[in-house]
Formats: sequence, structure tokens, C-alpha cells
Amino acid sequence: MPAEIFNPNPIVFSPAKPTGRLADLHAQSLWINDTTEPEEGADDVDPIDQDEIFDLIRSINDPEHPNTLEELRVVSAPQIEVNGNHVMVEFTPTVPHCGMSTLIGLSIRVRLLRSLPNRFKVDIRLKPGSHQSELAVNKQLNDKERVAAALENAVLVDTVEQCLVTAGRRGHPE
Repeated sequence: MPAEIFNPNPIVFSPAKPTGRLADLHAQSLWINDTTEPEEGADDVDPIDQDEIFDLIRSINDPEHPNTLEELRVVSAPQIEVNGNHVMVEFTPTVPHCGMSTLIGLSIRVRLLRSLPNRFKVDIRLKPGSHQSELAVNKQLNDKERVAAALENAVLVDTVEQCLVTAGRRGHPE
């Protein structure tokens, strides 16, 4: 946890109840059942949609607070675009001067890189007008060399790992 807290009293919202596509995702197993016969067209690649991406990132912990990114409304399904193999996630920091924005974006990137097939290109951006250093943060989050350098820093990787501890909940409470 950082020494300086950028938003000591964030507004916390209740997580959304899964509906439609999200409810279907929660009802299905994530593991392949080897005992079933392959369906016709089983070689086809299932497209990934914004609900699936949101489900992967919604339970990431905020680095400053004991809340998820969904509870703080840092991420939401409408802020995600999926076009073929390109995923664009837009997130909204809780305050315009949030010093944790780069760490939040890095946590989202790491979660998606670990979860999605290699064919996907992932872009992470701040919601336009939501942060005083929007351009600089966006540049850091989408520069391969900067991301790689950040992930060589053991302290930073440890902090990202702490943010990702709850990511596997996928919107479910403990």
C-alpha cells in the first residue's frame, strides 16, 4: 500500500448483478470437458466480447483501497471495446490527480495478457478528460518497452500481484 493516499474516501458502489451474457458466463465452466463429443464447427474460434473482458478485470483490487475496480467504478463493461483481435479498455480514475492510474492500468494489462490468447492486441487508456496527466499515462501504458521495464521492477510486480489476488473472483464475492 502506498504511503500517500490520493483519494482517502472513495465512493464505493455495489457490483452489478450478472445479466444476459455475464450470467451465461458464470453458469458455464471455464474448463474443457474432454468426455463430450466435439460439436460441429468446434475448430471455430469463439469470439471474445466486452462482457468477457469485463468479467476478467472487474475484480482487480484497487492499489489504495480494499475495493475492486468495479466497486469504485474505475472499470465497466461499456468502457470496453472488442473488435476482432483488438481489445481497448478505457478506465476512469476516482480522482483527476490519481497517482495510482499507471499502476491500475498496468494491473489491467497484466491480467488481460495472462488471460487472453496471444493473438489479441490490448490497449489500455484513461477515459478522456478524467486525469490531469492523461496523455503521459496513456503513453506509458501502451509502450511495450515501458511496460516491459516496469515488469522487471520486483517491487512494482509485487504490487501488481497484490492487485490481481482477487481477479479470479470474476465478480463473485469472496
